[in-house]
Amino acid sequence: MLILNKTAGVFFKPSKRKIYEYLRSFNFHPGKVFLHKLVLGIETSCDDTAAAVVDETGNVWGEAIHSQTEVHLKTGGIIPPVAQQLHRENIQRIVQEALSVSKISPSELSAIATTIKPGLALSLGVGLSFSLQLVDQLKKPFIPIHHMEAHALTIRLTNKVEFPFLVLLISGGHCLLALVRGVSDFLLLGKSLDIAPGDMLDKVARRLSLIKHPECSTMSGGKAIEHLAKQGNKLHFDFKPPMQRAKNCDFSFSGLQHVVDKTITQKEKEEGIEKGQLLSSAADIAAAVQHTTACHIAKRTHRAILFCKQRNFLSESNAVLVVSGGVASNLYIRKALEIVTNATQCTLLCPPPRLCTDNGVMIAWNGIERLRAGLGILYDTEGIRYEPKCPLGVDISKEVGEAAIKVPPLKMKI
Repeated sequence: MLILNKTAGVFFKPSKRKIYEYLRSFNFHPGKVFLHKLVLGIETSCDDTAAAVVDETGNVWGEAIHSQTEVHLKTGGIIPPVAQQLHRENIQRIVQEALSVSKISPSELSAIATTIKPGLALSLGVGLSFSLQLVDQLKKPFIPIHHMEAHALTIRLTNKVEFPFLVLLISGGHCLLALVRGVSDFLLLGKSLDIAPGDMLDKVARRLSLIKHPECSTMSGGKAIEHLAKQGNKLHFDFKPPMQRAKNCDFSFSGLQHVVDKTITQKEKEEGIEKGQLLSSAADIAAAVQHTTACHIAKRTHRAILFCKQRNFLSESNAVLVVSGGVASNLYIRKALEIVTNATQCTLLCPPPRLCTDNGVMIAWNGIERLRAGLGILYDTEGIRYEPKCPLGVDISKEVGEAAIKVPPLKMKI
């Protein structure tokens, strides 16, 4: 349906006949009457093509997703032009599948919501261009979505969570702590100063050649680390948590990755094996790096909770920490965060694992949230652009650092 001129980087509109045939391919149910708002969400920010139809009560009418994980595992990482091509090949089918499962025709939608920031430029472009074609033909409102806002608000689809609450977003592309005061009202307390935790774990997994491990050959890097770590001794290697002297809520993972990389090189020499072969100590390294990552994330989150309570940003008796994003499905890291929330009398909430990773449901739900609040609903899409890099909310991380809150030590018995 969409044709991309690679040289100019411009999407050309398909013929009206093609769009007409595409829209006619859906089953129409003119007799149906919907009492609730319905939003189609489309997600292509990275390497998953996803779509879903959700109503304002949180009911998921239909969803579909095409994962590119298998392809990118073979290439050792995400190659943007490859991701873009796979999005192009699958987006029409995925959107059609989500609508077909929901038994809802495009004309019955209240709006179309699509991720336009942040993410891989080439991937974002496919989703945005496709969505704008639908919006133009169907004459529906368009709701541009901030990917991290969608992750943060997903919990309100599955749980009754009132504002304000603290959110920790940890994934392959992002790591941040923010106070969520409203649908589009965020205070950024801290973020990763270099790479994201999921990215670091993926790189360690590649350096350990875990794709060659019989138990991990089909797993993403982070999943492989978590799986193998269960068989390892986390105390065998002493990796120090980053930024121990910095009394803020920022994160750093590149230094840890560098130390682990040096350790792997040293162990390869000791075992007399070449780079790319499996180390006998791979499980111990996986366990140690996962433990250090969990401790680092837990300590920064602990400080964020203490800061928010000190400033009366969170209720003393009813404080909530929401953890979302792909790395939030790591149960070891989740247990470390449970230790923190138990010590600070907070409630820890996580969306179900399938809603922690990128998906169309969270985008559609963010569209519902914005539709109900009357925020960011566009009836004219002229000039709308995707933004590969985009901060979330108002950055008060400097203020957090100046507060210099000392975090009491906790025993991480996981």
